[in-house]
Amino acid sequence: MKRMLIIGLLTLLINGYKAESQISFSVDKWREYVDELASETEDEARIETLYQDLSYRTEHPFDLNRVTREQLRTLPFLSDRQIESLLNYGERYGRLFTVYELKNIESMDFQTIEFLIPFVQIGELPVYNRPIQVKNLLKYGSNELQIRYDQCFQQKKGYRTYPDSVLAQYPNRQYRGEPFYTSLRYSYTWDDRIQAGLVAEKDAGEPFWNRYHKGYDFYSAHLLIKDFGVLKTLAAGDYKVSFGQGLVISQDFSPGRNVLITQAERRNHGFRRHFSSEETDFFRGTGVTLAWKGFEGSFFYSYRKMDAAVEEGRFTSLKTDGLHRVEKDWEKRRTVPIQTYGGNLYYATPTVSIGVTALSYSFGSLRMEPDPKPYNLFYCRGSRQWNASVNYQWKKGAVNLYGETAVSGNGAWATLNAIRITPVSYISLLALYRDYSRRYQAFFGNAFSQNTAIQNEKGLYLGIELVPVARWKLSGYADFFRFPWLKYGVDAPSSGHEYSLQLAYASPAVFSTYLRYKYKRKEKNITAGKETLLTIRPSFQHRLRWQAVYGWAPAWSFRTSLDGILYREEGEETSKGIIAAQSIGWKSREEIFQSDFYVAWFHTDDYDSRLSSYEKNLLYAFNKPSLYGRGIRLALSFRWNIAGKLSLSAKLAHTRYSDRDRIGTGPEEIEGASKTDIYTFIRWKF
Repeated sequence: MKRMLIIGLLTLLINGYKAESQISFSVDKWREYVDELASETEDEARIETLYQDLSYRTEHPFDLNRVTREQLRTLPFLSDRQIESLLNYGERYGRLFTVYELKNIESMDFQTIEFLIPFVQIGELPVYNRPIQVKNLLKYGSNELQIRYDQCFQQKKGYRTYPDSVLAQYPNRQYRGEPFYTSLRYSYTWDDRIQAGLVAEKDAGEPFWNRYHKGYDFYSAHLLIKDFGVLKTLAAGDYKVSFGQGLVISQDFSPGRNVLITQAERRNHGFRRHFSSEETDFFRGTGVTLAWKGFEGSFFYSYRKMDAAVEEGRFTSLKTDGLHRVEKDWEKRRTVPIQTYGGNLYYATPTVSIGVTALSYSFGSLRMEPDPKPYNLFYCRGSRQWNASVNYQWKKGAVNLYGETAVSGNGAWATLNAIRITPVSYISLLALYRDYSRRYQAFFGNAFSQNTAIQNEKGLYLGIELVPVARWKLSGYADFFRFPWLKYGVDAPSSGHEYSLQLAYASPAVFSTYLRYKYKRKEKNITAGKETLLTIRPSFQHRLRWQAVYGWAPAWSFRTSLDGILYREEGEETSKGIIAAQSIGWKSREEIFQSDFYVAWFHTDDYDSRLSSYEKNLLYAFNKPSLYGRGIRLALSFRWNIAGKLSLSAKLAHTRYSDRDRIGTGPEEIEGASKTDIYTFIRWKF
C-alpha cells in the first residue's frame, strides 16, 4: 500500500515534469551519446551500425517487467551496477507501473535515465513462451518495409560524358552507374525470439539498371532464432560475432575514450543479426549457441568473398569501402574468398565468468602479401592464420575485474586487463592496461586502442566519474600510450598521451549543458622548413566543446553547440578552427509530424583543423559531416506519420563554401561553391 502511494505521488510529479517538455527532447539524448562516440573514432561503419541498432530498439523498446540482464547489456551506456540495481528493484518490489520508477533506483543518475527512457516501456501483462504456430507467427509477428533514396543535386565529375577515346585511356574517370543512392530493407520479428530480414543496396555511382549491371549492388539476408530451450541462438545467413574484449574477434563498435569515461568493457557476447547496408564487417554462414546451467558453447562457420586487387595469386590488402563505381572497382569485386570457422566456450556465474575463444581463417589459394615497408614488417601475411584467447571477469560488490589474453598463429601475444571500482553510486573509477605485441596479428580483432589494428601498442588508461552534487557530473580521463615499432606515417617508435575533462549539468526540467576540454599529443613524420631530413616530432591538439540542450513547452527543443580546435606540429604555425551550430526541433502533440532545422557556421584554417557537428538525419541513418575551410551548412528534415503505420521522412541539406570554387577531388569533384543533397525514407509497418 505504501509503495502504491509513493508511485501515485511520483506519477503526478512526473506528469508535471513531462509537461515541462523534458521527455520531449530526452528521447534524443542517446543520439548525443552516439555523437560523442563518433567524435572519437574514424570507424564510421561501426558507428552507423550502432546507431541503427539503437534506433531499432527505440522503435521496439524493452518491457521493464520482462527485460533480461543480457538485453540490458546491449545498451552501452548502462553500467553493470546499474543493470543489477534495476533487476534487483524489480525482484524486490514486483511489477513496475511506470518507467519513472527508475528515479527510485539509487545507482540511476539523471543522465542515465535520460539515455534509458527511449529504450524501455511498461507493457501489458506478459505472455511467455508462446508456441511456434502459424497463427501465432501471423498474429504476433511484426513486419517492416523500408525504402530509402538519396541524391546530390549538383553533377559530379564522375557522371560527366567523355569521348570514347578518353575513356579508352582513362576508364576510371567515369562512374558506371546512376547518381543516386537507394536501399530496400525488410524485417520480420516475432516475440523478439525470431528475426528475419533482407537488405538490398546501391551506392551512388554504382550501376542499378544499365548495360553494366541489373539490380542492387549488395544483397544481405539473415535469420536469427533465440531462446528456445537449450538453443540460445541460431544465426543463419549474414550475422555478426563478438567474444571477449575483442582481441580475437569483435564486429561491434569498440567503446573507449568517450562521454562515458569508465565504460570501456566489451559486453556483447555471441551472435546477432547483420541488418545493415555495411558491406564488409560481417560473416556469412551459420552460427549456433547452446546453453545449459551457466555453460555456453558457440560455434560458427563463414564463407564469403571480399574485394581486392589480385595479381599472380597474391593481394596486398582488402578493399573495404564497399564501392563499385568505376572499372577498377569491378576488377577487384569479390575476388578473395575468406573461410572462417571457430567457437567459444563460456561459463558464467553472478560473480565469475570465463571464456575460451578460437578461430581460424584462410584465403583459399591466395596469399596476402603487403608491399614490404619497414612499418608493415609484422602485418598479416600468408594464406591462413589462427587466433585463440581466454577472457575472464570477476565481479564482487563495487569491484569489477575483466580482461582477455590472446595469441596469434605466429606465437605473438596480446593482453588487455581492467579494473573498475564503484565504491558508491556517485563515484566510478577505471584503470585499463593493454599490451599488444608488434607481432600480434588478429584479422578480426577490434579492441580498446589508439591504433586501428590490435598490434604494436602499450598503454594505460585512467578514468573517473563523479557526481559531486545532484544533477552535476564531473568526468575525466588520461591515456598514456606507446608504439614500440614503426607506424604508417611514423618512421620510428613513438609515444603520446591524451587528456579529457568534462563538466555536465542536467536540470529536472528543460535544460542540460556540458563543457569539455581535450588535449592530445602524438608523434609523426615532419619535414620542417628548409630541412630535407625526415624527423619524428610531436603534434599537439587542443579541443574545446560547449553544448546546451533546452526546450520550450512540450513541442519545441533546441540544441546550441560551439566547438574549437587548435592544432600544431612542432616547428610549424598553429592551425585553428571553430564551428557554431544551432538545432531547432518541433513535434506535434500527437507526434504525427515532427521537423528539425540545423544551421552551422564553420571557419577552419585547413584539413588538420577540421571539425564535425551532429545533425538530425533520417530514421536509422547517422550523419555527422566533417567540415573544413569556411562556409555555412543548413539542413531541414521532417518525419510525417501519414496513416497508421506508414511514415515518410525527408531531409534537405545544403553546404555553401566561401573559400573555394570547387568541392571534392577526382570523380567526386563539383564545380562551384555549393553542394545540396536530398534524402528520403519511407517506412511501412504491418
